[in-house]
Amino acid sequence: MEKHAYAFIGWTGQEIERFEIPWDKELPSVDSVCLKGPAVENDKNRYLEAFRGIAPGDVTEISADNGVLKVSVVPVTTRVGLSLVAGDTVIPLDEFVIHTRTADDKFAYREEGNVLYRLYTPDASGPRPLILFLHGGGNGGYEGQRDNNKQIITDYGPVNFAEKYPDIYVMAPMAVEVRRDMSTFNPNIRFAESDSMNVPGYGWCRDYLGQVCDIIRRMVDEGKVDGKRIYVTGMSMGGAGTIRAMSVGSDLFAACLPVCPSMSPETFTILKSIRRPVWVASAYIDHTLYRHKYLVDAVMYLRDTGNSNAHLTLFSPEDLEKYDVAVTPDLPYPRLFSENHASWIPAYCNEYGIMSWLLNQTKDD
Repeated sequence: MEKHAYAFIGWTGQEIERFEIPWDKELPSVDSVCLKGPAVENDKNRYLEAFRGIAPGDVTEISADNGVLKVSVVPVTTRVGLSLVAGDTVIPLDEFVIHTRTADDKFAYREEGNVLYRLYTPDASGPRPLILFLHGGGNGGYEGQRDNNKQIITDYGPVNFAEKYPDIYVMAPMAVEVRRDMSTFNPNIRFAESDSMNVPGYGWCRDYLGQVCDIIRRMVDEGKVDGKRIYVTGMSMGGAGTIRAMSVGSDLFAACLPVCPSMSPETFTILKSIRRPVWVASAYIDHTLYRHKYLVDAVMYLRDTGNSNAHLTLFSPEDLEKYDVAVTPDLPYPRLFSENHASWIPAYCNEYGIMSWLLNQTKDD
């Protein structure tokens, strides 16, 4: 019989909240059921356990019914390895069929030309707004290896938009990425040299974004999408893609929300030229140490040159800690900067009203 796990998209991406396995034995004791592996055995969880008394992966309830053992847990990420232990039974995560709420049953798989994307369609008869979500680096696919799934289950974003704003289309394309050895990747390459990271035809390149924009234009022409209320957002590589989309599709978007965007001479120049409403969000510091210097310069330039609807938020340590980002005390700086990168969590949770602002913008020309 198959083993099943039930998940949703939480702050860390896909998070499991219940396991179900075939079971023909007596109900095991609570003490004999647990999760093992890096997903639960880490500094952050040990800190949360010590100071809150509960941490991701802790077992909250077990029951057995009709030959099935059900184990409920504090939601735990699937980004790293874990196994379910029940008495002398050990089952690694890759043996489970994972069902992800909303992602599985509400996001259709679509392919048009070279564009693979997932689409949430609202239950409405008239033209509706649309959010275009651009995933971050490492959450896409490679040539011949695009599953059209990873981009919506890896990080907090499009699935949550569909749940919070069920009257709005959510489009989440998957980019083709360049294979990189991340162990040798230097996130602090000099700003002047950072355009060298752009490889023509890969990532959120202009050609691919142009194809994505054409799909949205068709949806407008078909009367599905409200042409005055189309928005684009993304994080990290997708934040840079959001900025680039405002150049490729300058006629299309009512407003944009780039989150911790990768900054380079190209994206800096484009960001300074945006005349539509724009709200940039990032952490007070993250793994690209110069990022916020250029964000501040660009947004101040926009406001100085007449774009009064240009905004910038740099989330404080306290802002991030509200969402369990970088909560472990005394983190070495490289880990602190890396964890701070997840500034899309407060942004997409509507901290400071950012999402409310985005969805209230209307393109009048």
